[in-house]
Amino acid sequence: DADILRKAMKGLGTDEDAILMLLTARNNEQRQEIKAAYKKAHGKDLVKELKSELGGKFEDLVVALMSPPHVYDAYELHKAIKGAGTDDKVLIEILASRTPDQIKEIIKTYKKEHGSKLEKDIMGDTSGHYQRLLIILLQGEREEGVDESRVDKDAKELYAAGAEKFGTDEDKFINILGNRSHEHLKKVFDAYKKIAGNDIEESICGECTGNLEVALLAVVKCAKSVPGYFAECLRESTRRAGTDDETLIRIMVSRSEEDMLDIRASYKKMYGESLYRNIQEDTDGDYGKALLYLCGGDD
Repeated sequence: DADILRKAMKGLGTDEDAILMLLTARNNEQRQEIKAAYKKAHGKDLVKELKSELGGKFEDLVVALMSPPHVYDAYELHKAIKGAGTDDKVLIEILASRTPDQIKEIIKTYKKEHGSKLEKDIMGDTSGHYQRLLIILLQGEREEGVDESRVDKDAKELYAAGAEKFGTDEDKFINILGNRSHEHLKKVFDAYKKIAGNDIEESICGECTGNLEVALLAVVKCAKSVPGYFAECLRESTRRAGTDDETLIRIMVSRSEEDMLDIRASYKKMYGESLYRNIQEDTDGDYGKALLYLCGGDD
C-alpha cells in the first residue's frame, strides 16, 4: 500500500484515483500502519506528502481520513474554539454524540496535542446555561441503565420546569438530559409526551433559545437515535444553498466506521431518499468520489 501511494505521487502529476481508491478501502487502523510503513520505506511523512500533492476539499478529506478518530475529534474541537469566534455547531455535535469512553480519549488527546485542557478552553469560549450543559457532557459520566422508579418523576420534573411554569428552570433540563442514560431518557420522553401532550423537542423549542436550545435538542436526538441525529445533520449540510463541506467531511469521516449503514437507513426512512444519491448530486470530482466510497452504497 505504501509503495502504491508513493508511485501515485512520484513524477509528473498525481494519480488521485489510486490514492482515493486505496485509502477509502482501508480502515483507520490500517491507514496508521500504512503511514508507519511509508516512513520506514521512503523516509518521509505520508500526510505531508499527500498535502503537498493534493488540494482543496479532496485534500481536507484525505488528511481527515489519515487521523486516528480521537485525534481528529480533538483537532476539530480545537479548531472550533481557537479560530475567530466559536464554531458552536462542532462543539455540540461532537460532545452530544460521542460515548463516555470516546470523550475521555478526546480529552487526553486534546491535552497532548494542543497543550491545554479542553474543559478550560470551552469555559473560556462559552457562558451561562449553555456552558454548563457542555461541561456536564464533557464529564462523560452518564448513568447506566434505566431506573424505572425515576422515569415518571423525571418526566414530571421536566414538565414542571418548562411547560407548566412561567419562565424556565434550565438547570432541571440540563441535569436530567445531561446525566441520565440514553435508554432511561427514551422512557422519560415517552412519559413526558403523555403528560404534556407533545414531544420534548417542542417544549425545548418553546422554552429555550440560542445555543442552549440547539445543544439540548442534539442531546435529545442522540438519546433517541445517534444515526438519526447524523442523518439530519447530513441532510442540513447538503440541502441548504451551497453545501456545508466542513460538516459533510467531519460526519462522513468520523462515522464511516461507526454507524454509516444505520445513518444511511435512517436517512432513507426520514427523507425517502438515498444519502448516496444526494451526496452525488451535491459534490463532484475526486472529493465527491471519495465521499461516495465512504458512504459505501446506494440505498
